[in-house]
Amino acid sequence: MPKDPRKAAIVQIHIAKKQLGLDDETYRQMLAVLTGKNSCAQMTINELKWVISHLKKCGFKNKPQTYGQRPNPGASRRALMNKVEALLADNGLHWNYAHSMAAHMFKVEKVDWLDPHQLHKLVAALEINARRQAAKQRASTDE
Repeated sequence: MPKDPRKAAIVQIHIAKKQLGLDDETYRQMLAVLTGKNSCAQMTINELKWVISHLKKCGFKNKPQTYGQRPNPGASRRALMNKVEALLADNGLHWNYAHSMAAHMFKVEKVDWLDPHQLHKLVAALEINARRQAAKQRASTDE
């Protein structure tokens, strides 16, 4: 989920729109009635929260996402696994992302099954990804 609260709220509103089966015309009318604006992009965070509250009253159920299970490593790999977890959390990623990286990089289905050498490589790849994402964010804010 996006870290920016406005973006997160907009994403949630669009999920609710789809879940409730609202067509575009009905959706925009609802926004206009509630806030006087027909686009989420024009709304403040408080207006977005108001729309989410209304959508919940209409039956929207915010389903929690499944993020995969946290591995339970042995003592020899615990520090590396904590580093993987911290990098995932800092970048808004979940364990399923780490598992897919393990499968892609090492042909190993789960992070739990990586040896310490492979875990070091996974940490390095996650750090590279974090730097890449930070650079993208800086570039988008500079424009």
